[in-house]
Amino acid sequence: MAIRDIRLFGDPVLAAPCQPVGAIDDGVRQHVQDLLDTVDMDGRAGLASNQIGHQLRAFSLNIEGKLQYVLNPEIVSLEGEPEATGEGCLSVPDLWYPVMRYPKATVRGIDLEGNEVVITGEGLLAQALQHECDHLDGKLYLDRLERAERGKALREIRASSWF
Repeated sequence: MAIRDIRLFGDPVLAAPCQPVGAIDDGVRQHVQDLLDTVDMDGRAGLASNQIGHQLRAFSLNIEGKLQYVLNPEIVSLEGEPEATGEGCLSVPDLWYPVMRYPKATVRGIDLEGNEVVITGEGLLAQALQHECDHLDGKLYLDRLERAERGKALREIRASSWF
């Protein structure tokens, strides 16, 4: 079991797009296990590779106690009208802001055997799918905030004890 440290806002790894997983080897298998171990805690809904310092396009989920992962995830469908949804992030501790998210999302990728994985969800699962894919594209939820809200969030971050 390997619970990895979470990279925090300001770490350049969070702003860099992740690279697709190529050959699935022992290193990739260990990375997926690290993602699952690290997300398997109360209050953690999802975790992207770059949040633990890796640049592989992969994330893990912990929604309603169900642990999942996806390699090379891509959003293939967003449905409904975007709505403001309260959102936080492990890489931006103690902040919570409304972010426009679609109420239903579908992600397609692969598992460790190379088999296709499709995850469709609504509510928290839809939000997590969009949030984690954003991470893998080098974006934080703060990037989706309106200018005034983003400024407020950045002031809170600068004043925080962890920054």
